[in-house]
Amino acid sequence: MSLSPYVRGGKYLVSKVSVGADLRTAIEKSVKLIGGFERVISSGDTVTIKPNLNTADPFPASSDPEFIKTLGKLILNAGAARLQIMDSSTLYDSTREVATKVGLDQVAEELGAQLTLLDEHEWVKVEIPKGVYLKSVRIGKPLLDMGKLVLAPCLKTHKFASYTGAMKLFVGWVKPSDRLRMHARHLEEKVAEVASRFSPSLIVMDARKVFVTGGPASGEVREPGFVIASGDPVSADVVGVRILQGYSADNRLGRDVWQLSQIRHAVRIGLGARSDDEIGVVSG
Repeated sequence: MSLSPYVRGGKYLVSKVSVGADLRTAIEKSVKLIGGFERVISSGDTVTIKPNLNTADPFPASSDPEFIKTLGKLILNAGAARLQIMDSSTLYDSTREVATKVGLDQVAEELGAQLTLLDEHEWVKVEIPKGVYLKSVRIGKPLLDMGKLVLAPCLKTHKFASYTGAMKLFVGWVKPSDRLRMHARHLEEKVAEVASRFSPSLIVMDARKVFVTGGPASGEVREPGFVIASGDPVSADVVGVRILQGYSADNRLGRDVWQLSQIRHAVRIGLGARSDDEIGVVSG
């Protein structure tokens, strides 16, 4: 198994919580069900949140700023001394403009968090030890000093990568020109390989609204109304994709979740859960 702190009885824990009127309660409960923020955040920690700022299109195309703000407050309440929000947008968009349109700059200000936009910094080459199709990639230099990492993915179909979840979120940290080259061949396998380069402490997925067609910037919206939390990106994606598969829609998810290329390759390179036997779902 990977080094996920949220493991019990040999299973990666994943919570799936219905969101009522109070978003904070739902996020807090989702993390508490798998072991709590205190399992990964200690007093004085630096914590980086990775949102989805691919474009300025509204949630679920990009992160809901209220979700990021609520998650950030809970991280600070858990003892984090320094909070960062880091991302970069597509090759054709200024991340600062996207952050402003989405409202994430205001969220960072309210949280007292540092908003780090990677396209305003140097890109550095890093090796991918588990890479089969992608041996190295350029990422934003600030990522070399990110502290603890909390992923905050959206959940949606993706016209090229089948779906976007926890693993795909990491592609937003890759230099945009490198992302374009990733699309040439074996994109879904390369998504898993990029994800293998990082070690998130916690994943809190916003699955209140999802795309069940299209993606990443637009698509048919459904509202399953869930928050998903885990320490393992593969497990989070398996639970998330099954939510998408519960809707009748024209997309690329019409086969067993373990046969989808992102997840199948993640298993092959030893990224996280390898089967349903290694996932423990806790509902609330």
